[in-house]
Amino acid sequence: MDFIDIRGASGTAYRFRRWPQTGVHPPIAGNIVLVAAGTRKLIEVGMLDDLSQAPFVLAERLTGADLFTRFNVSRANRESEHADMALQHPEVARPATADAASQVA
Repeated sequence: MDFIDIRGASGTAYRFRRWPQTGVHPPIAGNIVLVAAGTRKLIEVGMLDDLSQAPFVLAERLTGADLFTRFNVSRANRESEHADMALQHPEVARPATADAASQVA
């Protein structure tokens, strides 16, 4: 499966694309989700100012997990979508901050 939809508290479904196995993302901001590789259980919801850094920032949490990303250049949209998903999935949501590393820590 190359795509996954994650619902927010509003009922809106946000579509994420699986991180490419080869190649890299452009250095663009967006939202991320980690799901368990076999079950698709949601592990983490977050955002990054530079998705190309996701494998490095998330390296220790990627074992047994699949990374999905959503391009979302507009900070207002990115934060709004993150807040919606965080309300629906508070147990796995990471706080929204300006520092990319702490956004997923």
